[in-house]
Amino acid sequence: MHQIRPPAVAGAFYNGQRQQLLSDVNTLLQLAEPRTTHHTPPKALIVPHAGYIYSGSTAATAYAQLQNWSHIIKRVILLGPVHYVPVRGLALPGADVFATPLGEINIDQEAIQAIAHLPQVVLSPQAHEREHSLEVQLPFLQAVLDDFSLLPLAVGDATPSEIAEVLDILWDGPETLIVISSDLSHFLPYENARQVDSQTVKTILAMQSSLSHEQACGGTPINGFLLAARRHHLKPELLNLCNSGDTSGDKSRVVGYAAFAFYEEDDNETRS
Repeated sequence: MHQIRPPAVAGAFYNGQRQQLLSDVNTLLQLAEPRTTHHTPPKALIVPHAGYIYSGSTAATAYAQLQNWSHIIKRVILLGPVHYVPVRGLALPGADVFATPLGEINIDQEAIQAIAHLPQVVLSPQAHEREHSLEVQLPFLQAVLDDFSLLPLAVGDATPSEIAEVLDILWDGPETLIVISSDLSHFLPYENARQVDSQTVKTILAMQSSLSHEQACGGTPINGFLLAARRHHLKPELLNLCNSGDTSGDKSRVVGYAAFAFYEEDDNETRS
């Protein structure tokens, strides 16, 4: 019997009705502008994880980069920070399927087997039960990709090297996409947030694994990813940067959002 992780934040962070959710996501994707200058799909994305009315437009600018590559990307490695249940390491969900109003996504059992021996990889259904940082990414992935499997990892207390070790094992080719879920600063006044988030963006574009949780709630998975990304010679691109003051109008206490894509160097760039 399949173990299904049902949606926890449908109807809150995004619409819980299938047709309206699909319409919402497709509208956000249509308003975003996919870039066509790359001849290969992005290897990785960093995307925010707030409610769609706040950060959906920012996330869509990242997911729009996948629209020409739905036939190539077959596996998504999804990392996001834990918000409710403390974890030491990276937590597997113990589920066979993740469900959203748009349908079910199979969990990649081969990927689990590849990393299950690592001491930093643990099993914690509790960490996944209410976690929104992973769930809010799924409708976007379901909208832009064809048939794909998922490896969701809820990241708690882990070092950059522990996270990078996991990603190195799972790296593979263009069929495997890495998605890191993170918002930026939290509950600062608008102008303060813009300054802090601008510095955070510079740190990410410089591929420095030195983010604090004040700079990004997903700083831990981002730091680990950036360590692996440097080893694999990825090149970062900032796609979008804003905060909840831009999308909701309330500028007294805002949350920052950014979207990045990371590309592998092509042969021409490597030879030059």
